[in-house]
Amino acid sequence: MENKKIGIIVGREWSWPPAFIEEVNRRAAGVRAEFVKLGGTLMGAPCDYTVIIDRISHEIPYYRTFLKTAALAGAYVINNPFWWSADDKFFGASLCTRLGIAHPKTVALPSHSYVDGVVNESLRNLSYPIPWQDHVAAVGGFPVILKPVWGGGFKQVYKVNTFDELWNAYNETGTECMMLQEYIAWEKYVRCVVIGRKHIMTVKFDANAPWPHRYFRDDHYLTPDEGHLVTEWALGINEALGYDMNTVEFAIKGGVPYAIDFTNPAPDFDVNSLTPYYFDWVVKTMADYTIELALRDRGEPAGFNWRQALLGQ
Repeated sequence: MENKKIGIIVGREWSWPPAFIEEVNRRAAGVRAEFVKLGGTLMGAPCDYTVIIDRISHEIPYYRTFLKTAALAGAYVINNPFWWSADDKFFGASLCTRLGIAHPKTVALPSHSYVDGVVNESLRNLSYPIPWQDHVAAVGGFPVILKPVWGGGFKQVYKVNTFDELWNAYNETGTECMMLQEYIAWEKYVRCVVIGRKHIMTVKFDANAPWPHRYFRDDHYLTPDEGHLVTEWALGINEALGYDMNTVEFAIKGGVPYAIDFTNPAPDFDVNSLTPYYFDWVVKTMADYTIELALRDRGEPAGFNWRQALLGQ
């Protein structure tokens, strides 16, 4: 019987992809993993891959286009390219409210600037000036966080303490849609690696430490109650979003985990970041999960229960 195939689409990352491919192929489980090679895609084309892991389509638009067609042909794409295209951090904040998950108070803001061709008449639905005082009050007052609705890697994230600092930061954001967020003076901070919406590894994480040395192994870092909430909420967020590969960050204050960042559909899997202990877990768990998917019968693209996602039911 011909082997099922798992394809990987990657960027410049060097450690996780070859380790994953080697782990899948050495098991000889009737599944073979390899890098996807593309040079153009015919409309309605069939797909040779049962499962495709996407690590880079957020930066390469052609890959995202290919992956939507691959999903239509029955490939299981991690992560779903349709939802990934639609998702954003402000929607995630609103979703947490619906799901009853603690999240910093957040306000979406109009962009500072716009692309060529947008004129004053294009913006007739916007109120001016922006009611900055009302927005800062709504998220609990200074200090506040200003960060993009889309994006990652801590790019264009500002902690500001005054209106002057806020305006100076906002003036640097260009055409990005930004959001204002309550600052949580956390006592503990964790990042959860979630795979397949059921496998989870909770890691002590220090975003203020020098990169890449931000992961620390401490199996007793969280209290039992904190660990239970973090696990329940991280799995619930991924189930609602339909992500099979994601990281979820919680800032913990007074025993309450606040979901801070959880739209990371191409999370950092580099061995230098994760450290060998967590890296090995990610390699083996992704291999377990994707082999399981590949050995299933292929079918039509899986649908999402949008009512559940939007209303938390």
